[in-house]
Amino acid sequence: MPTIGLGVSSRTGGEFHPGGRNLATRCPVQQDDRWLEFGTAAKRKRHIIDYGLYDATYLSMTPWRWTAAATEAVFGNPLNPLAYTVPGRMMRASADVFSSIVKRRGKPAWKIDATMDVVAERPFCRLVRFTQERDHAVPRLLLVAPLSGHFATLLRGTVAALVPEHDVYLTDWFDAREVPLSSGVFDLESYIEYVIDFTRLLGPDVHVMAVCQPAPVVLSAVALMAAHNDPAQPRSMILMGGPIDTRFHPTAPTKLSKQYALEWFERELTTTLPTYYAGAGRRVYPGFMQLGAFLSMNATRHIDAHIKMFNELVRGDGESADARRAFYDEYMSVMDVTAEYFLQTIDHVFQRHSLPLGTLTWRGERVDPAAITSTALFTVEGELDDISAPGQTLAAQDLVSSLRSTQRDHLLQPGVGHYGIFNGRRWRESIVPRIASFVRAHA
Repeated sequence: MPTIGLGVSSRTGGEFHPGGRNLATRCPVQQDDRWLEFGTAAKRKRHIIDYGLYDATYLSMTPWRWTAAATEAVFGNPLNPLAYTVPGRMMRASADVFSSIVKRRGKPAWKIDATMDVVAERPFCRLVRFTQERDHAVPRLLLVAPLSGHFATLLRGTVAALVPEHDVYLTDWFDAREVPLSSGVFDLESYIEYVIDFTRLLGPDVHVMAVCQPAPVVLSAVALMAAHNDPAQPRSMILMGGPIDTRFHPTAPTKLSKQYALEWFERELTTTLPTYYAGAGRRVYPGFMQLGAFLSMNATRHIDAHIKMFNELVRGDGESADARRAFYDEYMSVMDVTAEYFLQTIDHVFQRHSLPLGTLTWRGERVDPAAITSTALFTVEGELDDISAPGQTLAAQDLVSSLRSTQRDHLLQPGVGHYGIFNGRRWRESIVPRIASFVRAHA
């Protein structure tokens, strides 16, 4: 494996080897104190997106959606002789794929073989617990779901694999467009506060796991708790495929974030919710914008997937088509996030690298990961991750410099991309056992 220059001299077989130099001396970045006032008229130019126009466009396609539904009904009817012909199956398959692409999805159901209870609720999130009947005690695990445009149900496979040997608590985020403006703002500091509050609620014998986007948030929360010698500090912290330091191996999202000034992101990618939503007047980064960004990163792959779905339906391979459809039903179910949180994340995580450079503050207090001495750290990365490339999560190992070698571990999982880190066969067979072993070792 290639040499990585942040607290690691080499990585072999997915194991962690301490040593190496600090990245800050090798990857200088220009720092500045620019920021913007959210909502200031001087910087509010014409937006290229308008939520109302998006909704109107969707409604204008209603006749086409009805036509597709009628086509499926006619050519899927077993009493119709044409349903058994190749042209008939092609007509039905075309309508099916079209409906799958254009339909608007809400929050998917969890559909997990476990009991689900609401433990706590905040304006922008609720803490839910997944449990199964068992005759032995298991570690308590706080799973912090990403807040990046998808619902927490994206972690259905993650939860299902963890529940048998863990008491799982999960941050189930609300769609920002459904949160009234009277509930206040939700920004990066609010996010850190939520993680601290939930950790204290479950502590002290709790383990915290961040999947993707919340990795720097969880690291910051644990660092702040350690600085105050909080008795609820978690026993261990698992960071998976997250942007701790995006200066490593830049990917498409990290390159885009450096290409434009913060004002551009506010002007071009955020908008105000129309009056017919519960969150009317709130400025958001719409979920449909995030979905468009994800799809454009691998456009050819997604086009090929829908062509394969069409061919499977024509052949009569409904099982394969159903599996593909189920994936996209989840992948294309999106939610809005608040504009202030989105812009602060761009600014601090992707542009100024505030956490790895030691300039991030919370409520006026500097966040110092070196303060962590009692929470063990396990970092997990995917070899083929094109969202948070290898090295970006591993950077946490260098920042948490006060931990002993026996308190840390790292896994670089071969052959998996971003999604495969927390879902799929390799997640269940290779990654979950390593996480479970690490949690038990530090319980």
